[in-house]
Amino acid sequence: MTVPTGRRERKKAATRQNIADTALRLFLEQGYDAVGIRDVAAEADVAVTTVFSHFASKEALVFEQDENFEHRLAQAVTDRAPHEPLIPALHREMRAMVRHCAAESAAPLWDMIDKSPDLRQYEESMKLRHAESLAAAIAADLELPRPTTSCRAIARFVVDAHALAREAADPDAAVDEVFRMIEAAWETTGR
Repeated sequence: MTVPTGRRERKKAATRQNIADTALRLFLEQGYDAVGIRDVAAEADVAVTTVFSHFASKEALVFEQDENFEHRLAQAVTDRAPHEPLIPALHREMRAMVRHCAAESAAPLWDMIDKSPDLRQYEESMKLRHAESLAAAIAADLELPRPTTSCRAIARFVVDAHALAREAADPDAAVDEVFRMIEAAWETTGR
């Protein structure tokens, strides 16, 4: 994500980060279901409306990097070097994303997510949105008027690689294995 340049933007970003950090700390200490938005607002020393001006829902507090990850996937397509193949660029970006999310320090967060039906449902809707955004970026890269079934399928495979890898004993090896399959599938499209 881009670094805010103006004072006002920096203050907004700092407030957002404070709210997210406070929420995550409270969720991990007390349990996701035991903490409400009012609790987060009080602990972060902001109004409830301020929380909602930065986050659309309680679930969004847990997935505060959601928008950043969505942009990173699209940018892996749009910002790659000229003539760099699509799938290796996505592979490299997914490896970086998985390393971040598979770190030992992230284990309590994923455990909390796995135990909460609300958070799992939010994660699934988030993954579908990420896949649609990625499919649109792939289609645009191929100068297609809209995402084809192939674009959408590859995008879903890429997004699913994240969940599969973070659950694996060796996340990097899992990403590599999934991307070998993605590469083979992509080659069948004739791209």
